[in-house]
Amino acid sequence: MKRFYDGSQAAIDAFRHRRSAQTDPERRAVVDRLLADVRARGDAAVFEATERFDRVRLDALELPIDRRRALAAEVPAELAAAIDRSIERVRAFHEHQPKEGFLTADGEGVLGQLPRPLDRVACYVPSGAATLASSLVMTAVPAQVAGVRDVVVATPPRADGGVDPAVAYVAEALGLGAVYRMGGAQAIGALAYGTASVPRVDKIVGPGSAWVVIAMAAVFGEVGIASLPGPTETLVVADGTADPEHVAADLLAQAEHDEAVPVLVTSDRSLWTRVEAALERRLATLPTEATARGSLDERGAVVFVDSVGEAIDVANAFASEHLCLLVEDPWAWVGAVRHAGGLFVGASSLEALGDYVAGPSHVMPTGGTARFTSAINVRDFQRLIPVVGLTAAGARAIGPAAVRFARAEGLEAHAQAVEARLDER
Repeated sequence: MKRFYDGSQAAIDAFRHRRSAQTDPERRAVVDRLLADVRARGDAAVFEATERFDRVRLDALELPIDRRRALAAEVPAELAAAIDRSIERVRAFHEHQPKEGFLTADGEGVLGQLPRPLDRVACYVPSGAATLASSLVMTAVPAQVAGVRDVVVATPPRADGGVDPAVAYVAEALGLGAVYRMGGAQAIGALAYGTASVPRVDKIVGPGSAWVVIAMAAVFGEVGIASLPGPTETLVVADGTADPEHVAADLLAQAEHDEAVPVLVTSDRSLWTRVEAALERRLATLPTEATARGSLDERGAVVFVDSVGEAIDVANAFASEHLCLLVEDPWAWVGAVRHAGGLFVGASSLEALGDYVAGPSHVMPTGGTARFTSAINVRDFQRLIPVVGLTAAGARAIGPAAVRFARAEGLEAHAQAVEARLDER
């Protein structure tokens, strides 16, 4: 944790200048070429890119169903039970989210809104240091709750041409559609444009590498993109009542991800001394020590403020993916939080539980985008169709205002279309 900010304004000014990997022009040029190749040559381009980047030669992109079931059967019973528990809680959480529209009638007619689920959604599951089968739960379950008919999966293949057994287990447990053995920008291109063996989807969701995120940004408009996830972030607000072991554990739970951004904002300067010692003790026990230490040293930050109120100001300016309140009476500060991907209130509400079994999706906005977007939820998988069903009397009642508005904007045909109804009796 090499960056220290003394005072909230210094930290706020620094945090407002974050940049995303998708602005890297060299990476964007590489991705654009790869996407153009997939658009032009379809499956052949995906096969070649898979062999080039993943070093796997495939004879088909879709994982055969018998192999998928065999891989799912490899999952140990204890892990299968944990996945089932995760599915149960994520589904229960999202079932609480309103999914209905409305129709309201008065003397002038009917107005309303019809929610309609998307037809086909792809969940991207990254691979690398770890294959995050949990991300499939966190994206596919809300899609199913929304009523999406066909939820498919794209994930990079293993060296033997298979996929992570836990991913196969989730796909089987949820009854998902095709599992495609493809990753990176080539997978995003295939899903967005469609190929001979991969029908195009309506929306792509899920986290991925910088290359994947750049590709998602590039195909937006051809296909819906739920979010552009960047490096994971946790901001811990802690006061003198916080247990330094809890603070250190929560920071490390993020730091062990590649290029993670762990931030501590504290109103108690002495707390950092104790947290720093706890970090060193815990790092020595982690098999992911190198990655965690790199995140702490290269992107970690400590902000010293005079009060918890100032700490919340910093948190709102940072708009972090995860905001953890390790303070006395944390619920007293919930109302002051305006910008956060997910809010974790109190010592027992640790973010690591949110990654797996708390209930909300762990695919949350990063890079300050919590200022204007939300964690994956049911509405991400629905379209809202407004309904207008006016009576003739209703059209006559509101028509004159529309005529005046249309002529003020120079749109005479609009005005005349309304007047044609006004003249009818």
